[in-house]
Amino acid sequence: MHIVQDILDVKGSEIYSIAPDSTVFTALKIFEEKNIGALLVMEGDRLEGIVTERDYARKVILRNRGYKEILVKEIMTPRVICIRHDQHIEDCMALMGSRQVRHLPVLREGRLVGLVSIRDVIAAVIAEKEFLIEQLENYITGDVKRK
Repeated sequence: MHIVQDILDVKGSEIYSIAPDSTVFTALKIFEEKNIGALLVMEGDRLEGIVTERDYARKVILRNRGYKEILVKEIMTPRVICIRHDQHIEDCMALMGSRQVRHLPVLREGRLVGLVSIRDVIAAVIAEKEFLIEQLENYITGDVKRK
C-alpha cells in the first residue's frame, strides 16, 4: 500500500498558486499555461483557499459575470481539505469521494509540500494494481523474481 508521498515523488512537488487579490483572468491564464485545473490561493506562506476551473464555470460563466474584473477571492473555495504526506493513497480516494473534491493539498508537519489530483491518485492505484497482477502472473508461471 503506497502513501501520498509516493505520488509526489513521481509527479514532483511543484505548487502553483495565486494571490487572493489576483483576477480570475490571471488564474485562467495560469491554468492554460501550466495545463492544470486548480491553483492554491496563497497569502504569503498561508493557504487561503483553492480556485478551480469548476469554480470559474459555476461562479463566473453560469452567473454571467465579467471574468476580467472578478478577484480570485470572490470565487475560491476558502475551506480547503488537506492530506498528510504519509497517509495512504486509499485515504485520498476516500476523502475525495466523501468530500467531493478533486484536489488535495499535501502537508508535512503542517507545511504545504505539494498538491495531488484525483487523476494522480487514480494513476497511482492503477500502477499498483498492475504491479500486483504482474507479480501474481509471475508467481503462477513460476517466473518469480526474488529480491
